[in-house]
Amino acid sequence: MRLVGPSGEQVGIVPLAKALELAQEYDLDLVEVAANARPPVCKLMDYGKFKYESAMKAREARKNQAHTVIKEMKLRPKIDPHDYDTKKGHVVRFLKQGDKVKITIMFRGREQSRPELGYRLLQRLAEDVADLGFVESNPKQDGRNMIMVLGPHKKKTEAMAEARQAQEARKADAKANPGKSQNAAEADSAEVAEEPAEA
Repeated sequence: MRLVGPSGEQVGIVPLAKALELAQEYDLDLVEVAANARPPVCKLMDYGKFKYESAMKAREARKNQAHTVIKEMKLRPKIDPHDYDTKKGHVVRFLKQGDKVKITIMFRGREQSRPELGYRLLQRLAEDVADLGFVESNPKQDGRNMIMVLGPHKKKTEAMAEARQAQEARKADAKANPGKSQNAAEADSAEVAEEPAEA
């Protein structure tokens, strides 16, 4: 077998008995790292530590993995301008977070005979958020509803990384200027209080 030492140095091709002897001498385990190689590659290492590090790497990979989420926003064809702005704000927030957004226009009664109203509204919304997202699925009639799907320009992982960096920057700023961070927190809470409720 080809043996690799505890600090990554090449020991060379040695018989199994010699490798086991070296493992006992260093008080380490003999671990096969490449079984399919010819000859197989083994390394002298602490197996418990190796298992722990492998589990940590797998956990970190899962943490950075993003799940695709489709958020839904429902509108009416004759929506009030203020309500439209509020709903558009939610769509903007979802796209910034890297989520897809399914926009549904709900028609009632005689509104069903005017599908162009819904189509125009969806086109307007798509144009308003064009810098953050793109039309992934064009508007199409589905029974009483008209549906369009917007996809974000940024991937979910990028959005998550940016949000994490912004949060770390805020924490660093709060440590550097403790008085200023309290004022900023008060201003943030005032902004939250002023935000209109969703219609």
